[in-house]
Parts: sequence; C-alpha cells; structure tokens
Amino acid sequence: MPLTTKPDHFLYFAYGSNMCVGRLTAPGRAPSATVICSAYATGRRLTFDKVSKDGSAKCDCEYTGDLNDRVYGVVFAIHTSDSAALDRVEGKGHGYDAINIEVIATTGPVTTLTYIATNKKDGLHPYDWYKQHVLDGAVAAKLPGEYISMIAAVESVPDPDVAQAARENAIRC
Repeated sequence: MPLTTKPDHFLYFAYGSNMCVGRLTAPGRAPSATVICSAYATGRRLTFDKVSKDGSAKCDCEYTGDLNDRVYGVVFAIHTSDSAALDRVEGKGHGYDAINIEVIATTGPVTTLTYIATNKKDGLHPYDWYKQHVLDGAVAAKLPGEYISMIAAVESVPDPDVAQAARENAIRC
C-alpha cells in the first residue's frame, strides 16, 4: 500500500538534525510532525558541508547520481500550518532550497519534501551538539549500523556559544 497522508499534511524527509524528533517538534519548527517511517534516497550521499550562519557545518543530501549512494532518514507527516516555520528555520532561500525528492520507504517509493544545501564549503566541521542530534535521530530511527557508524566518525568541534550548546544539548530525541 502506498504511503499517503491527510490532505492538510505533507510528507517531509529529514536526514540531518531534524531526524531528532525533539528538535523537529520544538516550538517554532514543526510541532505537528509525526514519524511515519524510515526511508532512504538513492543517488545521494550525506555530507557535512553546508555553511551555517554560525560558521559551522550542517548536513546536506548531496546529489551524486551514483545509485549505490544512499542517504537514510525519517519520513514525517507535517501539518501545512507548520510549513512556513519549517522553511524559515531550515533557511529556505538562504542556504537551503526546498525540493521534492523520491525516497524508498518500507512501502515503496514516495515523493517527499526535503531541503538541499545551496551554500557549501569543504573543510567545515559540525558542532558537537549538531552531530549528536543527527546521531541520536539515526539511532532512534534504527538506521543501518554502518550508516550510524559513519555519522559517529564525523569530526565535530565544540560550540563556542556556550548558551546555544546548553540549549541544544537539553533537547532529547
């Protein structure tokens, strides 16, 4: 049976820190988000090279065209009333573009919204708390073990903004 959602909801594929349900459903993001299932996008790879406004690295679902490459993530159903807030916090038009991509869910292919980085730079590192959100979300979603190990191996750095780090570290997936 194909994956569908209510008419006033849309499907969203999270592959970075938004896999962490506690982060995605925080006030001002997408509090209506509910987990549907895990999925993956083929012909893409997970990178940590999107330039954040704080200078750190965030995730990208980078297109490679190689069908052996996969980005794993979580499909959420989100009420359309959360769409504008999600666009804002994801930086739509300011570092990310919102696009529709096909992902492979347990029920088969499904088209979902996701955000793709437009401002990238090699050599950046994510902050520790950001990488932890990605890792915690991947573990909670029970993504493949070698994929989780790949995320765990990404080099991260401490956030010099101690208050921001404390806020982010308080979020649980």
